[in-house]
Amino acid sequence: MLKHLELLLLMVLLPFGIAQAQEVGPQDATAPAVDSSNPSDSSAVSLDTALEVVPPVEIAPPGAVTVSDFPNDAGDHLLVSFEPSPDEALGILVYRIYRRTPGATDGTEEWAVVKTVAAGDHTEIVDGYDPDYLVTQGTQYEYRVAAVTADCREIPGEVTVAQVVGRGEWFHTEKLKVLIGCIIFISLIFYYFKRAQMCHELYLRPIPGIDAIDEAIGRATEMGKPILYVPGLSGIEDVATIASLTILNRVAKKVAEYQTPLRVPNRDPIVYTVAEESVKQAYMEAGRPDSYEANSVFFVTDSQFAYVAAVNGLMTREKPATNFYLGMFWAESLLLAETGSLSGAIQIAGTDAITQLPFFITTCDYTLIGEELYAASAYLGREPKQVGSVKGQDACKGIVMTLVTVGIILSLVDIFTGGATDPSKSLLLKLQGLVDVTSLE
Repeated sequence: MLKHLELLLLMVLLPFGIAQAQEVGPQDATAPAVDSSNPSDSSAVSLDTALEVVPPVEIAPPGAVTVSDFPNDAGDHLLVSFEPSPDEALGILVYRIYRRTPGATDGTEEWAVVKTVAAGDHTEIVDGYDPDYLVTQGTQYEYRVAAVTADCREIPGEVTVAQVVGRGEWFHTEKLKVLIGCIIFISLIFYYFKRAQMCHELYLRPIPGIDAIDEAIGRATEMGKPILYVPGLSGIEDVATIASLTILNRVAKKVAEYQTPLRVPNRDPIVYTVAEESVKQAYMEAGRPDSYEANSVFFVTDSQFAYVAAVNGLMTREKPATNFYLGMFWAESLLLAETGSLSGAIQIAGTDAITQLPFFITTCDYTLIGEELYAASAYLGREPKQVGSVKGQDACKGIVMTLVTVGIILSLVDIFTGGATDPSKSLLLKLQGLVDVTSLE
């Protein structure tokens, strides 16, 4: 309430205050006059002096620009460094790095800002990362650095012709470890290739899903029911589809031996053609070409959920004893696997689609996870090259697991012995120094 009364009083007295100010005028008559002609009077201030503009501070331009070739690239990057202005503290905000191509006819002969660097920040940039200002291999550029001040002035430096041009390197020196790893990996694969071709028995770790294929085919044969094989919904260019068709050939050969009905619905026309020829070849290799049914491999539709509806209808009508889902799958995986589970069939699934693996694991009896799908053909066919490849991969995994385990153990030792905080006590650093000294000797 008190605030409202003060506001009302202010509104009433405001007109009287304005009138009083107009009567007094801009200068009080009783105030002493200022003699502007008397230079000794300290209170005398000239209007021209008050409005006089202060001249801008002189700021030195940025120093020399140095251009060098960026290491370990394809010749499409340059390393540009410059010396900052010695007067950087007098109001320089940023530095602009300009570049142009002398004598060019594609519009790059004009100066263009390729990078803006804040004052006090790094004075070295990598030119070529910006997709709008690419660096062409073998082209010589000109560079210029300009300092931008707080009062929007731009102080340009000298134009510098690049001392070098972009050159591509044949070998990335920072990827030497990758090269060593590849050499070890390839050497192990060829080693096991040779051993497999010499008829040495190579041990492969058991995979339950692959071991259960023969059991599932035998169960369907005993029950007199068909086997459903879904080779995924992707095209022939997918690696998972190729692996699935390889497994289909092995399954079809077993089916031909046991005289079990086989159903292979397809979504892609090219996959359908390859699957049909693969099954025919399997029946011929099994010595039963007359047992092949022309309608066992068929094309349904290229529509995703229409295909799923057709396969689910087939499972509901024919009640297959074994369902194979091997290949690439998307949102339809759970629809297929759930329907097969309700029909009481043994289900074996395999895919490299990480997002669909949980659905197959929860609804199928056996699931091939990721690379197990690719290794299945080697397990089933026992061809020397495929077995040697799988054995070489397992050996490389064993090496990596050993190195990781040793690294974890050494890290724990450093933590418990204080090496994590005191480098002089670090066992990892001591081992690294020992390796370096050994390599130098």
